[in-house]
Amino acid sequence: PTPTPTRWGVARHAQYLFELTAAWSWGLLAGVHTHGLLPLFYPAFLTVLLIHRAMRDEEKCQAKYGAAFTKYKEMVPYNILPGIF
Repeated sequence: PTPTPTRWGVARHAQYLFELTAAWSWGLLAGVHTHGLLPLFYPAFLTVLLIHRAMRDEEKCQAKYGAAFTKYKEMVPYNILPGIF
């Protein structure tokens, strides 16, 4: 079977990609050249937080759904960013 053409058919945590895109946009638009690295603290923190959360969710779903979740992971191999992670 092929995955459904929804965002969860492309990546298991696709909603995190939208959050990260917004956070990095805000951080970069805040002016790294004028304010240093401070504006990048939030997007960097959020990236670590959401990657860790995605990994925890994977463990919980695997324990809860077992073989069904394994099949889902085979159908949708990427966590957040299709083709990369």
